[in-house]
Amino acid sequence: MEIRVLITGGTIAKRYDEISGALLFDEAHLQKMLTQGRSYTPMQIEALMMKDSLEMTDVDREAIFQAVKSAPQKAIMITHGTDTMVETAKKLSTITDKTVVLVGAMIPYAFKNSDALFNVGVALGAVQSLKEGVYIVMNGRIFAWDRVEKDKKRGIFIEPS
Repeated sequence: MEIRVLITGGTIAKRYDEISGALLFDEAHLQKMLTQGRSYTPMQIEALMMKDSLEMTDVDREAIFQAVKSAPQKAIMITHGTDTMVETAKKLSTITDKTVVLVGAMIPYAFKNSDALFNVGVALGAVQSLKEGVYIVMNGRIFAWDRVEKDKKRGIFIEPS
């Protein structure tokens, strides 16, 4: 099974620039993770955008929707910022013939103690195992798109009560 991977930016893709002191996007972040994780899963990777999810617009979400809808693959993993991941998942929820997994990180991959590598590993397993639908993978858990929220106080994703 070939997986289509769509990169949209988010914290997972950021790195620290020592000169400016700013967090910038590292377009090679996913390839570095896959190499470190020794993943040999067949996949096509496409960078759609490099945006903080708080800066995503409806136009951006439509671009993600169209990329998923038109992908020939049935298994789609999307790296995404955590702040508006649920909104994008909702936009994708009308796509019913594919397995779509959104994944991100609370700490950039480039930082020590990042959750990025673990989250991507879980997401790769999930996208190959789950039935068709839209899911969010964070914190070692798999959530249906409509049964998840970000707990900003604790910095984790939870199922709402």
